[in-house]
Amino acid sequence: MSGRVPIIATIIVLAAVATMIALGFWQLGRMGEKADLLARYEAAASSSDEVAFPVTGDTGEAWFRPSRVACERVVSIEPVSGTSSKGQKGWVQRATCAVGGDRTVPVDLGYSRDIAQPEFGGGIITGVIAPGPRLVADPPVAGLQPMAKPDPGDLPNNHLAYAGQWFFFALTALVIYVLAIRRRRR
Repeated sequence: MSGRVPIIATIIVLAAVATMIALGFWQLGRMGEKADLLARYEAAASSSDEVAFPVTGDTGEAWFRPSRVACERVVSIEPVSGTSSKGQKGWVQRATCAVGGDRTVPVDLGYSRDIAQPEFGGGIITGVIAPGPRLVADPPVAGLQPMAKPDPGDLPNNHLAYAGQWFFFALTALVIYVLAIRRRRR
């Protein structure tokens, strides 16, 4: 066959490889940003200053900070898998609380080995803002047991792995293209 390299295919492959390499370097930049964010979350977790619960969902720097919610009405309660403060696996009872107007807030009321819905009619709940955002009650309410507290250390910083994947994809695309060109030349 012909010994010529296909120009359009080469341009497409090189553009894809360049994009993958750029995405790898972007992930390396995100790794530093995520490390800074996790450091801020660690500082927030050690703070005892209470903040307003982000009812609108815009958490800003509120995650892992103490807060409180006035649960005016319980819309629903459902069990979700969870962990007790002692590391036991079981159920966390999550309430959806109406907090004014049409706004609702998810609140983890406490831990139980029993899936049965607890009796809870609402009220003031104090706790820690967890990702979601949701409030993790501390102390637990409705006769439930303490849950594992939200921990910033549970949030992964896997951007280095993502960068490695993009670099590997770029290398794989180049190898496959070179092998295809060699085969075409035979």
